[in-house]
Amino acid sequence: MIVRVEELLSKKLSEIARYCDLHSSSTEVNVTGIVSQAQSVTTGDLFLGLAGTKTHGAKFAELAINNGAVAILTDVEGASIISNSEVPVLVTSDPRLIAGNLTAWFYGFPLNSIFAIGITGTNGKTTTTTLLHQLWQSANIESALIGTVATQIGSEILPSKRTTPESDELQALFAVMRERHIRNLAMEVSSHALSQNRVTGSKFKAVAFTNLTQDHLDFHGSMDRYYQAKKSLFTFEHAEKGFINIDGDFGIQLVNDSEIPITTISKYNHKANWYYEAAVQTSSGYEVSIRGIGGVLISGKLPLFGEYNLENAIMAIALAVESGLDPIFVGTQMQAMKGAPGRLEPINLGQRFAAFVDYAHSPDAVTRVLETAKSFTSGKVIAVLGCGGDRDATKRPFMGAALSDGSDIAIFTSDNPRSESPQAILESMTAGLNVSAPSKVLESRNSAIEYAVSLAQPGDTVLLLGKGHEIGQEIAGVIHSFDDRIELARAIEGKP
Repeated sequence: MIVRVEELLSKKLSEIARYCDLHSSSTEVNVTGIVSQAQSVTTGDLFLGLAGTKTHGAKFAELAINNGAVAILTDVEGASIISNSEVPVLVTSDPRLIAGNLTAWFYGFPLNSIFAIGITGTNGKTTTTTLLHQLWQSANIESALIGTVATQIGSEILPSKRTTPESDELQALFAVMRERHIRNLAMEVSSHALSQNRVTGSKFKAVAFTNLTQDHLDFHGSMDRYYQAKKSLFTFEHAEKGFINIDGDFGIQLVNDSEIPITTISKYNHKANWYYEAAVQTSSGYEVSIRGIGGVLISGKLPLFGEYNLENAIMAIALAVESGLDPIFVGTQMQAMKGAPGRLEPINLGQRFAAFVDYAHSPDAVTRVLETAKSFTSGKVIAVLGCGGDRDATKRPFMGAALSDGSDIAIFTSDNPRSESPQAILESMTAGLNVSAPSKVLESRNSAIEYAVSLAQPGDTVLLLGKGHEIGQEIAGVIHSFDDRIELARAIEGKP
C-alpha cells in the first residue's frame, strides 16, 4: 500500500545528509520523496535500502534506480551490496533508527496537525481503534484509521499489508491525511513496529495499552522483551499522555513504568479513572453504566458480546471523550457500535445454529472468545482452530489446550502453515491432549469447516478461529484464496 502525497515537496540531498549528520558530495540532487519499497519508487525518490528479517533491501537497489531513485540511504552491509551505484549513496550505521525522523522532517511533521491516538496491546487493538473511529464518524469528524484490517482516510479504504506500516509509508500517510484535512486518527501500533523503529518521528496526542499475553515470542524472545517494546510507546518521545487497562499485571506494571501522565481503565476496579458501574448481559449485548473522570456517567446499550469487548469498548469511549466528544453524545451512539471485521463476526444464512468467525490467534484470545460463546450458547460450542507456521511455536500447545478446554467439540486444523509442515504444527498443538470423537484433527481447513457445520444442531454455536478477516491461506510459500467467512457460508448452504 503506497499513497502518494500530492503537494510538491523537494529537498536537496545535501539538506537530507545534513539532517542525518552524514556527508554527501552530491549537493545538486533534488529529492521529491522517500520510499523503502523498490517497486514503489518513482522519479525523484530517495530509496531506503533497509535490512529485513529475510533479505536486505539494498538487493533491490537496481530496481529502485530503474524506477527513478536519485539517491540511496542504507547501512554498511547495504553499501557493500550496491557497490558501484550510479546514484549517490548515503551510509549510516542504522538507517531504521533515523528513517522515521527523516521522513517526518521531510514531510513537515504532518502528525502534529492531527489528533492522533496510538493503541497497542496483544489483543483488542483492531476492535478498539474501530470503535473509536466509528464514534468519530458518527460525530461527522473527518477521521482516519490505520490497522490490521485496513487503512481508511476519510471515505477511502486501502488494504493493509501489516498492522503498522514502515516508517516512510507511515509518514506519507500522515502527510496525505493532512492534505485531506483529517482531524482525528486511530492507529494500531504493533510491538514489531516499536522494535523496528517504525513509529520513530511520530508523536501521538495519546497512546493506549489494552493488555499483554503470550504472542510473538518468535520475534521478541521473551515476555519481558515483548513488554519492553510496548513500554517504549509510553514515553514523551511518542505521546503526551497514556491510557492503560489495569485489569492485568502488565498494565499495572506499565502504570508504574510510564514516563507520561496516565489515565487508568478497568472493567470493574472502582479505583480506576474509568470503569463500569454496571454491565448486564442481554440477548443483544450489554446494558452498561460507565463512570469516567470528573464523575462522568455514560449509560446505554452496548451491542457487543464478551468481557473482552467490555474492555475494548470502555477504552474506546474514554479515548473518544479525551478527543473532545461530549459524553452524552457518546452514550447515544454506543448502541450503533459494531465490532471489527473478522472479530466475532456472525455468519447468518437463516440456519438454526449460530456461526462466527474470529481472529483469535493467541492462547488468551482463544480462551476469551470461547468463554463468550459459552455464555450465549444453549447447545454445544463447536470450535475450529489452527496455528500459523513460521511464528511463535511455543504458544501452540497452549492454544490447543485452550481449544480443548473451552469447547464441547474441538477441531484442530491448519491456519497459514507457510513453510512448515501442517502435520507437525498439528502435532505440536495437540501434544498431551486426548482428541477423541466427535473432536477431530483435520489438516484441510475446508474439511474442518465442513465437518464442524455437519455436526451443528439447533442451539449450537460454530466458531472458526485464527484467521478472521484474512482472505488468503499461505501454504509452502504460495498464498491461496481463502476466506473463513465465505467457506463457512458455503458449508452452511451445503448442509442437508
